[in-house]
Amino acid sequence: MKRYTLRWNIEKEDSGKWVRQFLQEQLISKRTLTAIKHDGGFISVNGEEVNVRYPLKVGEILKVVFPPERRSEGVIPEEIPVDIIYEDDDILICDKPAGMNTIPSGDRPYGNLVNALTSYYEHEEIASTVHIVTRLDRNTSGLVLVAKHRHVHHLFSLQQKERGIKRRYEAFAEGCFTNELGTINKNIGRKESSIIEREVREDGQYACTHYRVLRQKEHFAHLILQLETGRTHQIRVHLASIGHPLVGDDLYGGSLALLSRQALHCVSLGFFHPVQKKWMQFKSMLPSDLSSLLNEQTKRD
Repeated sequence: MKRYTLRWNIEKEDSGKWVRQFLQEQLISKRTLTAIKHDGGFISVNGEEVNVRYPLKVGEILKVVFPPERRSEGVIPEEIPVDIIYEDDDILICDKPAGMNTIPSGDRPYGNLVNALTSYYEHEEIASTVHIVTRLDRNTSGLVLVAKHRHVHHLFSLQQKERGIKRRYEAFAEGCFTNELGTINKNIGRKESSIIEREVREDGQYACTHYRVLRQKEHFAHLILQLETGRTHQIRVHLASIGHPLVGDDLYGGSLALLSRQALHCVSLGFFHPVQKKWMQFKSMLPSDLSSLLNEQTKRD
């Protein structure tokens, strides 16, 4: 099995540092260093295993091999086709279809993206578990960012705290919008009478959504949305709160007359790659059900 591995060429400014100091500067935690030592990983310099007190020198190659990760019992590998639009040693970008859960749940343990990717990892002999960075609702389609190791997931979590991961969505919202641009600043929390639904409430978590109307149709508006925060059901709750629920989102007051699922698709995903140290941007076209509905409405207008 291929264990997750990181390598660095030691530059002048890092000469003389102990391995421990250098790795902590790379945001590898003490807990992870302990796991590397005791759970099957190792650290080497120029191919020779060393401990964390080794003093680094210019020109040396430091390598860290992380221990294999064990998947949780709730994950069941399934050979389900996955649309992987990008992959490297650290991350995956998937284009998830509507109708697929991102992660397993008690009432839906099968047919999800994590199970599918776990099977893919087994075929590719990747000794890691699936770490979802940007989760989508079951009936929301589009781009999902996956970290291929918990350390990479940790680096992305730091980026998320700084709102460094940029996601844009396209959606169809019911009704006629009077303003082309708008921002919704409303706190969101769990609805007391439901374990699924969220609602706008003063004691909820801060949530901010920006929207722009791309096209106003007879029955709905075609929107582009940018999130400042990533609360559960944020777009769905925010749009419903201003009287414009998503087409097909019956949980939050939308009609099923035109579509049988919420008309929401993650079309763009941008982030700073935490290992390659560069900005990356990915895009996804509207799926056939949304593009067909848009085209039908355009012909009628």
